[in-house]
Amino acid sequence: MSFDALLPVAQQAIDLASGMVREQHPGTVTEKADRDLVSEADVAVERAVRKFLSEKTPAIGFLGEEEGATDSRNGLMWALDPIDGTSNYVRGLPLCAISLALIDERCAVLGVIDAPFLASRYHAVRGAGAHLNNAPIHTSNTQHLREAIVAMGDYASGADADTKNRDRLALTRDLAVRVQRIRMLGTAALDLAWLAEGKLDAAIMLSNKPWDTQAGVLLAREAGATVLGRSGEPHTFDSAATVACANGSLSAAIRPLIASLGSTG
Repeated sequence: MSFDALLPVAQQAIDLASGMVREQHPGTVTEKADRDLVSEADVAVERAVRKFLSEKTPAIGFLGEEEGATDSRNGLMWALDPIDGTSNYVRGLPLCAISLALIDERCAVLGVIDAPFLASRYHAVRGAGAHLNNAPIHTSNTQHLREAIVAMGDYASGADADTKNRDRLALTRDLAVRVQRIRMLGTAALDLAWLAEGKLDAAIMLSNKPWDTQAGVLLAREAGATVLGRSGEPHTFDSAATVACANGSLSAAIRPLIASLGSTG
C-alpha cells in the first residue's frame, strides 16, 4: 500500500480536530484517574475524528485515547490523541497538540501532529522525511550532553506514583548535572515534534501510550533521530517508554543513565 495516499485524509481529519480545539471551550473537566484530566472537548474531538475516518477509511481500525479501539479489517489502525496536553489546554496554555498516526505491523507509517495555538502542522510518511508546515525539517547537530536541551515527560500520578517517580527524580538529578537545560512541556507529541525540528535535542518519557507517541516517533525518526525503548530496543507501538535523541552520540550518552534506573515505569 502507498501510505502517502492516505496523508490527505489524515490532514483533513486533523483540520477538523484543530478547528474544534481552537473554536470550542474545554467544557466540563473530569478526572479519569488521580490527576489525569479529560475535558468534554477531548471526547468531542475524538468522536468527530473517529466518525470522519470511519467514513473515509472504513477498513482501517481506530484507537483513541478516550474511547478505545474499533477493529481493523486490513491490519491497519489509526491512533489518535485528541488533545495531548489536556492539563495545559484547560488552563489556556498553548502547549497542546492533536496527534494522529497510521499503524502498520506495530509501527507508525504516517503521522500528523498539529499544535492548534502555535500555527504548526507537522507530518511524516515513512521514507519521505519530516515536515513542518510542508517544509522539510531535521534534528539538531548537537553532539554533547552539556550542550543539549532535554525534554522529560510528566511525573507520574495515580497508583504507585511515589515508586514510579523515584526513577523520574533520579533521572532529573542525573541529567541536571550533565545537560544544558531540562524542559517539561506536558505534551509528548510536541516533545517529539520539537526534537524533529531541532528545538530540542532529546525527549525522554519513562511511560507512554501509543496514541501519545506514535506520530511523534515517526516524525522524529524521519528527521534523523534515534528512538528507542527503555531497554535500548527499537521503539514500537508496544514500547512502554520512549528515549528519543537527535543522533546516535546523544543516545549513547543518555542510554547508560536510563539503564541505571529501576524498572518501575
